[in-house]
Amino acid sequence: MSDDMERGRLGQSFDSFLKEQGLREEVTAIASKRVIAWQLRQIMDEQNITKVEMARRLETSRAQLDRLLDPDNDSVTLGTLTRAAQAVGRTLRMELV
Repeated sequence: MSDDMERGRLGQSFDSFLKEQGLREEVTAIASKRVIAWQLRQIMDEQNITKVEMARRLETSRAQLDRLLDPDNDSVTLGTLTRAAQAVGRTLRMELV
């Protein structure tokens, strides 16, 4: 048995597979949006912030807030994400790797 099989590694990494298929950037963007939506929801729950209150803080509608919190909606702008982070006392941090 090879060292790779003993360590549980067969073939290429998932990241390499996505890159080879031309899907890496798209999948990374979707995953990032889902994580941010999840984090916002968690922070809102921790701070007992209702959707009505969060929408008020963002000076937007509940429908727009629902789009922001929808992990499958990728049409949210960086400005909106930044304002949402500030509304819960956090900062949005992004980086190029």
